[in-house]
Amino acid sequence: MHIVLVEPEIPANTGNVSRTCSCTGITLHLVRPLGFSVDDKQLKRAGLDYWHLLDLHYHDSFADLQAKYPEGRFFYATTKAEKSYTEFEYGPNDFFVFGKETRGLPDELIDANLDTAIRIPILPDARSLNLSNAVAIVVFEALRQQGFPGLT
Repeated sequence: MHIVLVEPEIPANTGNVSRTCSCTGITLHLVRPLGFSVDDKQLKRAGLDYWHLLDLHYHDSFADLQAKYPEGRFFYATTKAEKSYTEFEYGPNDFFVFGKETRGLPDELIDANLDTAIRIPILPDARSLNLSNAVAIVVFEALRQQGFPGLT
């Protein structure tokens, strides 16, 4: 599976997502521009000593990533989605796309992909979950559906 962070802004969140991906064998894609340097201490600290386990790819735009994986099935995490992340069946080659912490994914991207937009239910007055927590919730549901392949 694949996690895509589009223009992440907070190094500690990206580090935490990196650690989740490292521990589960999930590929991480970072779409530029990044809101931090990849040498950032908070990023490295959050990922701890798991960096050697991470399959990490950088892309200059989301369109570049999609062009590289034309057969990919993409799910777009947003509070604007009508369907919960639990309403889909996920496979081993799916991509889960998350937006920047302050704004989420661009409206035009969500509007063009409403059929595969997913949300995590939260209270109506809450704005959103922390990015790294949202990634972990979705990742482990997808892994659960597949029987936690390769994990002990």
